[in-house]
Amino acid sequence: MKCIAAVIICLLLSVTGTAAAAQCVSRTAPALDFTLHCLGTDTPAAANATASASGPTLLIVGGIQGDEPGGFNAASLVASHYTITRGSVWVVPDLNFPSIIKRSRGIHGDMNRKFARLPRRDPEFDTVARIKSIILDPRVDAVLNLHDGSGFYRPQWEDAQRNPNRWGQSVIIDQSDIKAQRFSNLELLARNAVDHVNSELLDTAHRYYLKNTHTSMGDREMEKTLTYFAILHGKPAFGIEASKQFPTHIRAYYHLQILESFMRQMGIQFRRHFPLTKGGVYAAIERDVAMRLYDGRITLPLDDIRRAVNYVPMRKDRPVTFSPLRPLVTLLPQSGSFDVYYGNRRLTAIRPQYFDFDDTLHSVTLDIDGRTVAASPGDIVSVNKVFAVRPLAGYRVNIIGMTRDGVDDEAGLSVRREDFMPGFSLDTGESLYRVEVYRLRQGRDDAFAGMLIMNFGGPQSRQQLAMEAPDAMNAAGTEKKADQAGR
Repeated sequence: MKCIAAVIICLLLSVTGTAAAAQCVSRTAPALDFTLHCLGTDTPAAANATASASGPTLLIVGGIQGDEPGGFNAASLVASHYTITRGSVWVVPDLNFPSIIKRSRGIHGDMNRKFARLPRRDPEFDTVARIKSIILDPRVDAVLNLHDGSGFYRPQWEDAQRNPNRWGQSVIIDQSDIKAQRFSNLELLARNAVDHVNSELLDTAHRYYLKNTHTSMGDREMEKTLTYFAILHGKPAFGIEASKQFPTHIRAYYHLQILESFMRQMGIQFRRHFPLTKGGVYAAIERDVAMRLYDGRITLPLDDIRRAVNYVPMRKDRPVTFSPLRPLVTLLPQSGSFDVYYGNRRLTAIRPQYFDFDDTLHSVTLDIDGRTVAASPGDIVSVNKVFAVRPLAGYRVNIIGMTRDGVDDEAGLSVRREDFMPGFSLDTGESLYRVEVYRLRQGRDDAFAGMLIMNFGGPQSRQQLAMEAPDAMNAAGTEKKADQAGR
């Protein structure tokens, strides 16, 4: 897993107390554990230091309810596509990852009703305790909890979808102010965020409103929520709702507009690495999704991957290890295969073929379109017309989807896109092809040494992807009439 200057992917250590448990470390989380991403810090040591004069820290939480992809995708984009230049932003995009996978509000009940009292026997006790410890960390100055809510909140009744009982398109506070050293005027901050997002609407019908639940005045349901837990412990906290009437990227667009308003109000400075437009958000969610296996010896681009990928080399002698290159990507074992998920979407099934592994190969030399290229196992290598892998002493090359009669080692062969048989590409656009290298072993089966992905260029450019984003109301699922709970 990468640990770079602007972003450190973090896993919470075991919790024995409160604030001391929030640690940013460079480790791979278990497949369905939630992750903490710390932005605005250069090293884990800096992230774990006490609060400094560099600016405030905002905690963003997504995925507390698994059927709200606008919230958890927006949080994921902050973790992967923003650089914080002043202050810090901590992001948990996948708090309830098991429920995200199942597209369920909560497979063990509503996690956002477990912050007042929770018996230790509850299956989510540890998860709730750990996120509480992050909220209580003295470095955290404010908390945003991202949701997708039913319909459109309106202060007065307009119709069945637009009324005070709905939650969508609202910024929620539990009370008007709080006794806190900073950011104590909750209503002012929330109204400023509402004013900002209403200046950036995709349609005037999408208007946002402030919703004050006045939780301390006897709202028993809201007393159980994450934000009210934060309020009771002196932490400014807000619920952000986008309407479930919209497709995911439109919900995420509105979440990001509001998130950026809060960051600016807090004095957090940032750079965003995509345009904050409908198409820009859609492209940012869909592009450059990938995972690595076995310390990077295999890289699987997931943007356009086939529904199943067969005969993927895996180690005989130990469990599979993987590193997602984006938040929300995970690998789950199934009967004889592995499912790859990106948020609530199952992208592909990996059907393995088991080998001994050999880790001694560090470089492969190729001739590509008349030039010499050095590549490492796990690299994705661009090709225009033709490539050939130079022979490697003690190794053989297997180019998946291409055969030459009587040839066991396909090193040295000139290969063009049309040489591959249909259906053998990694992607549905038939642009990505596997080149596998094996160590020769006398008297034993060959050992897998690494994989290259040869990229002949996708059928659709990133600019086209952004231009062709679905319109605001297309692809929006029909909301269940019973889905009134919202936050």
